[in-house]
Amino acid sequence: MDIKDIQNLIKFVSKAEVSEVKYKTKDFEITIKTPLAGSEVAYAQPAVYHTAPQQVAAAPAPAATPAPAQTTEAASDDSKYVTIKSPMIGTFYRKPSPDKDVFVNVGDEVSNGKVVCVIEAMKLFNQIESEVSGKIVKILVDDATPVEYDQPLFLVDPS
Repeated sequence: MDIKDIQNLIKFVSKAEVSEVKYKTKDFEITIKTPLAGSEVAYAQPAVYHTAPQQVAAAPAPAATPAPAQTTEAASDDSKYVTIKSPMIGTFYRKPSPDKDVFVNVGDEVSNGKVVCVIEAMKLFNQIESEVSGKIVKILVDDATPVEYDQPLFLVDPS
């Protein structure tokens, strides 16, 4: 079983909303437990959270009167950018290891296939490559935070 098969299995388990799945062949065995199995699993396996990171949930709370106009303006500005999204559930890391430099910063040029981050899922570190060439405009996720499948990670200006 290769990494793509494991990623697809994780996606399937998260969508099926089951508490535990075991897959076993004669020389390979994998068990995937979700937070539905109990609170202990949610803390032991942060790579399979079904909820959004806390900072995303807390962001809508402080709303002022001029905020809707600014949000609309920001949304129209972001529409010209291409989004690099998370292909899996896991923990987002900007560096290959704690003692190394980050893969990309705001303003860096990326090309198709360049590694932009790492997502840890079930103790496996998966390199996420850019699917577009351009310049990194915004990093949408903090380092070492949980991410969901299809969650936006980076905004890239393709021009």
